[in-house]
This record gives sequence, structure tokens and C-alpha cells, in this order.
Amino acid sequence: MRLTVFAIVAAMVGGSAMAQDFNQIDDKSEFLSVVADKNLTRFGINVTVTPSGQIEGKAFGRPVTGAWQWKSGFFCRDLYWGQRNLGPNCQAVRVQGSTVRFISDQGNGEYADLRLQ
Repeated sequence: MRLTVFAIVAAMVGGSAMAQDFNQIDDKSEFLSVVADKNLTRFGINVTVTPSGQIEGKAFGRPVTGAWQWKSGFFCRDLYWGQRNLGPNCQAVRVQGSTVRFISDQGNGEYADLRLQ
């Protein structure tokens, strides 16, 4: 379970990336209009991305903290899960209804779908 939690939180990721009816978010203003100050949730995870560049929340009982910026069409974040530094990763972001998909490694890696609330 610890490895699973680490994998999900580390990249906000979880499976192979497929685009199925998801719309790519290409710029910061569009990204903020979708996610700013809303809860992004998934089993055991509840995080918020602020317009000022912060990431805050909890995952499986531990605090999630970090910073983000928009670079060349990607959500680039540095993240901590408790005391564990999960490091930087730039991610493609796609949206479908109330689901936001973060795809690690500039859209070439694993993904996680989080629900907007």
C-alpha cells in the first residue's frame, strides 16, 4: 500500500495516459479557471492548487505541500508528502467535466484523475 500511495502522490499519477474525450489545457489562465481554489479529490487524497502557486492538502493522513508554476504548456510542480520530497515534475493537464487528468513527464508518463469539488 505504501508504494501505491507514493506512486499516486509522487506524480499525482496512476495509469497509462490515454486522451479519451479529455480536452487539453494549454495555458495558465485556462488551468486556473478550472482548478483554482477547488478541491481535487481521489480516494484518500484531497488537495487544492492556489492561484498564488501553492499546493496544499492531505493524502492518506499526511500533509501534501508544494509549489507550482505554468511552463510551456505544462503544470510544473515540486511536491512534498509529509516529510518526503517527491521532487519536480512537469505534467500535461486535461479535463473532462469534473475530472482533471494530470499526466506526468510532460504528458508521456503515468496519470491520475482527480475530481473537482
